Amino acid sequence: MTLGIDIGGTNLSLGLVHQGEHQKMFSTPSFAPDATLEQTLDYLCAQIEKIITPETEKIGIGVPTVVDVKRGIVYDAQNIPSWKEVPLKSFLENRFGVPVAVNNDANCYAMGIYGLYPADAKPELLVAVTLGTGVGIGIVNEGRLLCGANCGAGELGCLHYRDSIIEDYCSKKYFTARGWDSKQAAEAARAGNAEALALFDEMGRHLGALLCAVMYAYDPSHVAFGGGVANNHSLFEPSMMDHLRKHFPYQKAVDRLQVDYFTENNIPVIGASLI
Repeated sequence: MTLGIDIGGTNLSLGLVHQGEHQKMFSTPSFAPDATLEQTLDYLCAQIEKIITPETEKIGIGVPTVVDVKRGIVYDAQNIPSWKEVPLKSFLENRFGVPVAVNNDANCYAMGIYGLYPADAKPELLVAVTLGTGVGIGIVNEGRLLCGANCGAGELGCLHYRDSIIEDYCSKKYFTARGWDSKQAAEAARAGNAEALALFDEMGRHLGALLCAVMYAYDPSHVAFGGGVANNHSLFEPSMMDHLRKHFPYQKAVDRLQVDYFTENNIPVIGASLI
């Protein structure tokens, strides 16, 4: 039995996983922005104590930043201001007495998605893109995570784009900056609201630009979208794919690309259990 933990910008999710299937799971609000390091670790441990069992053999945890994977040290978590350099692996191993693996949350998500493909149809190279509070990207090459030297191989959301970075145009931040809540915008668009429909159409073009970057960087066989915003893919997919076809020069690669959407809530936790 493995305890998988996903630390997101909004929620902290924990689940017990056995042979790739979650047995028990719950979510709670993530850390308060003004919480101290001690307060965040105490809060995390309190949540773990609610679900860990004597049968738990390992803890896998995904965090929203770069990680020293071998030593399990977390650096400069953007959505957790007090996490500048946190030896999370050693701290949790000392506290709970089981091995702990730490990785970037998008990498964990990518492993969770990879596991959902049938055994006889696994992607050769999968790029998993999470669209939520921000943009996260994880890469699985022939079944193995591609982390990079500093666990930052997928940080394309931080690339300069227009007047900011790609993430600001491809996540919930895109809607917030325009005076909308992403869920309200989706509801309005499905009800035929012209302004909301135009927002998703424009966002699709920005996602098309992100896809172009993904294609140049990794030449994937599969791209899989997840996260809360991906629930609304029918609203942005047409303009996203139109932009990709118009602006990516190697059309054979576009024709061969398989784009999928996975919106199950348990993917990040299952992925964390697999690292």
